[in-house]
Amino acid sequence: MTCPAPAPAILNHVLPGRPWCLPQAGRLPGIAPIEMSDWLWQLDSYAAQMAAREGLLAERPDKVHALLPEAEHAAQELFDLVLLQLEHRTAFRREGASMRCPDGRRVPLDRAAPLLTLGRLVQEDLCLLQKPVGAEEHLLVGAVLCFPASWTLAEKIGRPMLAIHRPVQSYDETLARRVARLLDGVRPGRPLARSNALFYDDPALYQPRSEADPRPVGGPSAPFFRSERQCLLRLPESGAVAFSIHTILLARSALTEADFAVLDG
Repeated sequence: MTCPAPAPAILNHVLPGRPWCLPQAGRLPGIAPIEMSDWLWQLDSYAAQMAAREGLLAERPDKVHALLPEAEHAAQELFDLVLLQLEHRTAFRREGASMRCPDGRRVPLDRAAPLLTLGRLVQEDLCLLQKPVGAEEHLLVGAVLCFPASWTLAEKIGRPMLAIHRPVQSYDETLARRVARLLDGVRPGRPLARSNALFYDDPALYQPRSEADPRPVGGPSAPFFRSERQCLLRLPESGAVAFSIHTILLARSALTEADFAVLDG
């Protein structure tokens, strides 16, 4: 019995910027304000990434989607906000109760399944963070997560930020306090953005891993570079924080000397 050939890598070739090279990227959490118009990115990988997302949402929705009951209002608020952003873009067209996407798909707009619907519209994975009354940290209360980079939604849903990042060596209690202050200070209409940067041997975008089975470190000549553009935005009605993740994948050969100067620094 022969194994199926691996799916081709979904690579980016044109980027509006290189977020891992911004000055703030050198100091954790490395975050800076952006304009609302720059919150959601539609890149040249849109059609291929959305095809992959459609497959994951159809075949394993329980693995890539979770929403706690207390977050339903926040999820619908995020749904409304994303649609408002898309309706101002010429590449998207509202057609009654559906949205025509840049790749030609027609997606029904189901507000009763807000995160599942958004997962079919935009390239970003979308997470919801809420801080219960009297709590010190925000909890992960909902997500559509098609492209996890070595974590598993089922292990993280309902947990506070420090526990979520427990396997990350750099995420200590000092950084946790800084992130807690950052999340408390996020404002509506004023998104914040940061970026990470990792080398991967495996180009697959869907890479769920348990905390007990961490990702093997990419070798010194790993052929793929993966970066997540992560944005935070306060939702004004619910007070929840939307955490969006846009995954960028480049061939190592596409990196410039300037890129390596930052990544090796």
